[in-house]
Amino acid sequence: MAEDWNPALYLKFEDERTRPPRDLLARVPLARPRRVVDLGCGPGNSTELLAQRWPDAEVIGVDNSPAMIEQARARLPGARFELGDLATWQPPEGTDLLFANAVFQWVPDHLDVLARLLAALPQGGVLAVQMPDNVNEPSHLLMEEAAAAGPWAERVSGVARDRLPGVGAYYDRLVPLARHVDIWHTLYNHPLAGPDAIAEWFRSTGLRRYLAPLDEAERAAFLADYTARLAQAYPARVDGKVLLRFPRLFIVAVR
Repeated sequence: MAEDWNPALYLKFEDERTRPPRDLLARVPLARPRRVVDLGCGPGNSTELLAQRWPDAEVIGVDNSPAMIEQARARLPGARFELGDLATWQPPEGTDLLFANAVFQWVPDHLDVLARLLAALPQGGVLAVQMPDNVNEPSHLLMEEAAAAGPWAERVSGVARDRLPGVGAYYDRLVPLARHVDIWHTLYNHPLAGPDAIAEWFRSTGLRRYLAPLDEAERAAFLADYTARLAQAYPARVDGKVLLRFPRLFIVAVR
């Protein structure tokens, strides 16, 4: 099992990581929700956006990481945070918004889970979801190359994140349960300091599964190999920075 998430490492790129939930929140058509739930709330950066937009609503954050929940509670003492497994979690009655920023790509059979959660909402309730759609980007393909090239190959075989289903699969599954479904992609281009920064970005997310089975020396060797591959795929721009291309999938479904 992978070690717990590292909130401090995750928040090294807080501004870049908070742009997608800002963009998702801008498309949520609710004026005065009673209860809003941030699914996979992480360290509370996305929950804070919900609390700021709807100060009179009950705001709840749910995550399966004790470390993330602890960080979120310290950040937002006025909100409620709880541990939960989204594969089985059920929204409490009176929930008007389920907001999920970059979490369902980790949940097995998440199409089924999204349909179940949408069906549990009251009429007019909203399911708003954002997921990275980047497993075909060099950042992730090079993880697989580095994994297959080292002495750790057998131990990290098959840990790559699954590719997301096609847009049509989400549409077909959610439309029968909703009065409106909006699905779109946004392609972000994040200027980062260099290949090391890209590796640091994913060390708190996509690389976790690769690094977890390795000892400290192997982790350092894996990261060195991965970073060298990144340097070839992400050349320096005129200002010395590199551009991390990052496509994301967005869904807003109104019950």
